Amino acid sequence: MLLLGVVVTLQGVLASVIYSLIGLVVFVAGFYVIRLILPYDVHKEIEVDQNTALGIVIGSFILGLAIIIAAAISG
Repeated sequence: MLLLGVVVTLQGVLASVIYSLIGLVVFVAGFYVIRLILPYDVHKEIEVDQNTALGIVIGSFILGLAIIIAAAISG
């Protein structure tokens, strides 16, 4: 009985790790897509030019994408 509990726990942990990795891949891919869509260098605009508005937009995009991925993973 104990062995069955360990196997079920390991399956749950493995599923969580796999879903986390898939979520990270989708998140990174989405971030690179938004960088390709924008007509300027995001890194330069935020860091060098101190473009606060772009930082807020990118941050909002990241939060929205993270919420969507979390909802998709949790079912």
